[in-house]
Amino acid sequence: MRQLDALRKLCLALPEATERLSHGSPAWFVRGKKSFVMFADDHHGDGRLAFWCPAPPGAQEELVRTEPERFFRPAYVGHRGWLGVRLDVDVDWAEIDGIVREAYRQVAPKTLVARLE
Repeated sequence: MRQLDALRKLCLALPEATERLSHGSPAWFVRGKKSFVMFADDHHGDGRLAFWCPAPPGAQEELVRTEPERFFRPAYVGHRGWLGVRLDVDVDWAEIDGIVREAYRQVAPKTLVARLE
């Protein structure tokens, strides 16, 4: 699957990022502990190809409000500010890279975040 491969490449390019299955789907973690991206393919029949990730305060609400065809509040983690990002629409991979990097910044230790700069 092209979208999964592209997402995997972005996630694994980040310092000390690892991949493993979580709840039956690919997910990426910082140092194998804190997840920063979860892949979702038709999660519970929602019909979406997407990923979920933590977002900065207020970002989820703003993006879901202004671009609901691309962003959504995901089940289980949406109440904690996580953002759902659709991959089954026209995708700007440079934008996705920025979203993934911001998600990483939300959970990674400062020493690893400093390596992104």
